[in-house]
Amino acid sequence: MRIYTRTGDNGTTSLIYGKRVPKNDIRVEAYGTCDEANAVIGFAISQLNDEELSWSNAVARHFREEMQQVQQLLFHVGSELATPKGKEVVWQLQSRHVAILEKQIDTWQEKLPPIRQFILPGGHPAAAGFHQARTIIRRVERMVVALKEEISPIVLTYLNRLSDYLFVVARYINQISKENEVLFETME
Repeated sequence: MRIYTRTGDNGTTSLIYGKRVPKNDIRVEAYGTCDEANAVIGFAISQLNDEELSWSNAVARHFREEMQQVQQLLFHVGSELATPKGKEVVWQLQSRHVAILEKQIDTWQEKLPPIRQFILPGGHPAAAGFHQARTIIRRVERMVVALKEEISPIVLTYLNRLSDYLFVVARYINQISKENEVLFETME
């Protein structure tokens, strides 16, 4: 597969099934932003140091596999967004994908101290990366609202839950790396 095709040199790109659209089409913006979030998740994963986090090889492996599953599913979201209205989506998200996120959120939440106020994104470099990915997913979610009549409702639900999931992931990484969360304080 060639990396360059020259077909986008005029500012257009192809959706799935070959429909040409401008590169600033809302669908292209949305799936491109999914790709951005995916890259940030990959970067955050690369910041994990097993010795520093004091977790077992099995826990580390499971965590990385789970994060890679999220990355894979972001390609499914991209597939949905890149499929023109009225065409069959090849890689469809399922409600079970949302349920998996919810189950893991609940599992980690049980291990985390409750929060009663906003926290500032940061802490461990991986946690900061997951916070950044969370905000990018929120941006995708805002874009997808414009497409909600043309795509499966599960996509919007998945993105909403994924941002919550990434927030909890960031908190979990900060906890196991013994990084203190910085609480939001009003400035006077």
